[in-house]
Amino acid sequence: MNVLVTGSTGFLGAALCHALVQAGHNVRAFHRPTSTLKLLEDLPGIEHALGDLTQPESILPAMQDIEIVFHCAAQLDHRRQPSGRMYAVTVEGTRAVLKAAQRAGVRRVLHTSSVAALGLPENNTPAPMNEHHSWNCRPHLWPYGYTKHLAEMEVQRAVAEGMDVVILNPSYIIGPGDIYRQSSSLLIQVAQQRLRLTTEGGLNVVHLQDVIAGHLAAMERGQRGERYILGGQNLQHTVLLQKIAQAAGVPAPNSLIPAGLLRSLSGPLSLLESFLDLPVSASLLRQAGLYFYYETRKAQVGLRLPPPRPIEDAITQALDWFARMGALSVE
Repeated sequence: MNVLVTGSTGFLGAALCHALVQAGHNVRAFHRPTSTLKLLEDLPGIEHALGDLTQPESILPAMQDIEIVFHCAAQLDHRRQPSGRMYAVTVEGTRAVLKAAQRAGVRRVLHTSSVAALGLPENNTPAPMNEHHSWNCRPHLWPYGYTKHLAEMEVQRAVAEGMDVVILNPSYIIGPGDIYRQSSSLLIQVAQQRLRLTTEGGLNVVHLQDVIAGHLAAMERGQRGERYILGGQNLQHTVLLQKIAQAAGVPAPNSLIPAGLLRSLSGPLSLLESFLDLPVSASLLRQAGLYFYYETRKAQVGLRLPPPRPIEDAITQALDWFARMGALSVE
């Protein structure tokens, strides 16, 4: 089929382009003129469509003769971007993509959201959330999650108007090709021993190729208007950091900081994070001690996905890629 991928030069989008070409589809990569093409350099036969999600007039031409759209683009980090950029890209950009797809007669849109759009765990126990969980956080406390939530609201409005759109919610993705988060990557920080602290809580981590498999399966088997969590393993922070440290051959972070202390520091640090190289954003410090665990049965059964790959494989492959890129110089 003729497929358009937004966010095509990024971590997930580029890997998806490779998988789609390998599966025999005609792929058109939508990206800004200034985007790096490093992850697409060795991909023959791909077509490029230049544009910007914040310039809606550039999107419709890219949709011509397209049957399927994978909307993977979003703004990841608000800390070093102009105010409003995250909303413009993630929310207004999603609205523009959906309108252009509708006008162009696209058959189906696969919207890459995030588990962040589901909101916060109801308490600090490791009870997994599922697709029915609703947004429950004040917007300014988690800008990324809130804009992902608002983008899903745009999707639901489009579905109510008759569009065929499926929502995919990956958890924390690990794998080779994380080009825009090299210095800020959790793996790099542990491998270079810049992250020496840990705390209570946990998160769900998933192999990049499992997320790609979920996207391809949703193209054929996803149900219109439905959410599917694409996750892997639920791991305590301490366990995940130990796995990364072991793969990198360095000591694991061993200083356990009380979650309450980290939460109390989030406010003051939010005023300084533009000047400091913090391991995580102040908004994430507010979530210290929480368990971002997820139930993945709906995707496993509904999309007929195989069991998730070992996260140790994803960590090793990611570290190898970072080393090849020259990002993994141990201090």
